Amino acid sequence: MTDPLSEALRLQQDAAGQGFDWRELDELWHKLAEEIGELQAAVPQGVDRVRDELGDLLFMAVNLARHLRVDAGQALMQANNKFERRFGHILKHLDQLPPLGHPQRLDAMEALWQEAKRHERRQGPA
Repeated sequence: MTDPLSEALRLQQDAAGQGFDWRELDELWHKLAEEIGELQAAVPQGVDRVRDELGDLLFMAVNLARHLRVDAGQALMQANNKFERRFGHILKHLDQLPPLGHPQRLDAMEALWQEAKRHERRQGPA
């Protein structure tokens, strides 16, 4: 079974091969913003509608990646790794955090996240 990101890319490449493609990069930014708006509007309509609109947004993100000449799967894997590193920094400091349910816990976690982010920027790309 093909992964959904690869299948989206294949479909888009097939369509582009037939001339059904975006002309300018700016058009993709506008469409991405439109898809975000449609997803926001879908939230009160229930999970089926949200799933549909989220799928459209993800499909558009793959399309944007294609036009930017970036492998969407690799970009997602890199984002996963970055999240894992930064959240790992938070986990190393669990004993310093307010207990679960405490109103300041999320703020303390966010501060640690930003600390990890600053550290990564000082160290350069991973």
